[in-house]
Amino acid sequence: MKTVLITGANKSIGFETARQLLQQGYYVYLGSRDAQKGQQAADQLRADGLDQVEPVVIDVDDPSSINAARAAIGQKTPVLDVLINNAGIHGSMPQTSLETDSRAFRQVFDTNFFGVIDVTQAFIDLLRQSPAPRIVNVTSGLGSLTLHSDPTWKYHAVKPTSYVASKAALNAYTIVLAHDLRDTAFKVNAVDPGYTATDFNNHSGPGTVPDAAARVVKAATLDADGPTGQFYSDDNSPETGISPW
Repeated sequence: MKTVLITGANKSIGFETARQLLQQGYYVYLGSRDAQKGQQAADQLRADGLDQVEPVVIDVDDPSSINAARAAIGQKTPVLDVLINNAGIHGSMPQTSLETDSRAFRQVFDTNFFGVIDVTQAFIDLLRQSPAPRIVNVTSGLGSLTLHSDPTWKYHAVKPTSYVASKAALNAYTIVLAHDLRDTAFKVNAVDPGYTATDFNNHSGPGTVPDAAARVVKAATLDADGPTGQFYSDDNSPETGISPW
């Protein structure tokens, strides 16, 4: 049975990603900052007959919490097949380039960027034990510098500066990580789940959570012929499914 760790999985897209992977036969370590919320999410999945799930406390902003999660999972399995870096924050609004305090930038980067690096590095040894390891970094179309430079893009005017910068940085890390692992069985990709109706945006997005999660799951379950180092986005590039960086 393949194993997967999903950060920020107690609700919304992360929770639905867990559900869909459980339905495909994966054993899911359901990551959550809050132990109670994680347990409630796992109990809900078990109530639906999806019992190969275990909550794991992991706060991606806290290295000690990441290390504790690594130790806990390492005691249960010598192999991790998939890591989905899903946890993310938007940051307080409004966000402008000239008025947003640098401390606000750091707060968003701690979760959306540095947290991904810390989690990936903490679990890379378990991932290396898998014959087909997959890393999925959940990003946003707002992280595309090419699209932000295009005045005809549908989201051109949407520029929450710290969030945009953090996701652009995450995309850059994804490119380099995929390059560093290019001669291995790893597949490392960034996935934009699309503008989805969740608590993250006060349910303003037109997309559905199941559709968004399916995009993440697709990258998590790529076969040996699948690509690596890509930026998937059905929302911004419906024809190809690949977004410009």
